[in-house]
Amino acid sequence: AATAPRVPSTRLALHHFDTSYSLHLGPLWPSVRAGLLCEQKYGALLNNFAAAGHVPQELELLNATEFISEASQKAQQWQRGAALGEAARGCQEGSGEGRTVMQAEMMTQAEMSPPLCASISSKIKCYTFPRGDITRFRPAWPDSLGLLDYYLMDAASLLPVLALNVQPGDSVLDLCAAPGGKTLALLQTGFCGHLAANDVSISRTKRLYQILHSYVPKEIRDTVSVTSYDGRDWDQVKGGTFHKVLVDVPCTTDRHSVMEEDNNIFHRRRTKERQMLPMLQLQLLMAGILAARPGAEVVYCTCSLSPLQNECVVE
Repeated sequence: AATAPRVPSTRLALHHFDTSYSLHLGPLWPSVRAGLLCEQKYGALLNNFAAAGHVPQELELLNATEFISEASQKAQQWQRGAALGEAARGCQEGSGEGRTVMQAEMMTQAEMSPPLCASISSKIKCYTFPRGDITRFRPAWPDSLGLLDYYLMDAASLLPVLALNVQPGDSVLDLCAAPGGKTLALLQTGFCGHLAANDVSISRTKRLYQILHSYVPKEIRDTVSVTSYDGRDWDQVKGGTFHKVLVDVPCTTDRHSVMEEDNNIFHRRRTKERQMLPMLQLQLLMAGILAARPGAEVVYCTCSLSPLQNECVVE
């Protein structure tokens, strides 16, 4: 008897997303879908440990921009605009001298209040090319000590690191750290008193070691402990001790799932594994919370659009 042709995992993934995300995102889904199917664009995370002072100018000559400071400036502009709108509404409701005073107070408050992106570390620099520009960054080059000048990664992957808002001397746990991009970004802040980078996969942990040796000098590497524990059991290893915990959980990895057959979680043999993802994610988040000391901050993140893997896990 003839066997049914095998449907590629990428096609299964796209069909699943078309069914679920079209309901969740509505009219936004077609543009999001197009973005998932486009060739991935990378950002260049500058390595503060390398002698690479020439790199920003080199990238700016190629029309790349530093997106973190740019986003901060836009946030401040938005904040001022919101204050102006509030002042205008106050003017309509008030009259005469009281209206002028109200407007002046609102503008002063907007100028003095911290920007919405106050938590963004000025030490993290990531260059990206403008929308529509598909220029590729050159491969990273080593300096005289062999440290590479930048690390290519999805720029959005920096957002959880920025949200974590690491402060000087913080003890930080990256619970699912491999392959190491976010770990490297955390070190770029220069604020980590100690960084524990853990990942259950030994093979992926080897990749993490490679990144640390390629980008980080030994005296900084000595402040990092790399382990391969099951993250769900972390509270039994060292619970209640960290100031900041990053829980970047395994997920459906949406872009990879629609673009790559290799290691695709939508392969039919991995159906049960995929269905159990929210439970695994919840267990990892709970372990991250238990690893945090009282008053600490925990950031949970995925690279999926699925509500089941995001807000449903947190709630």
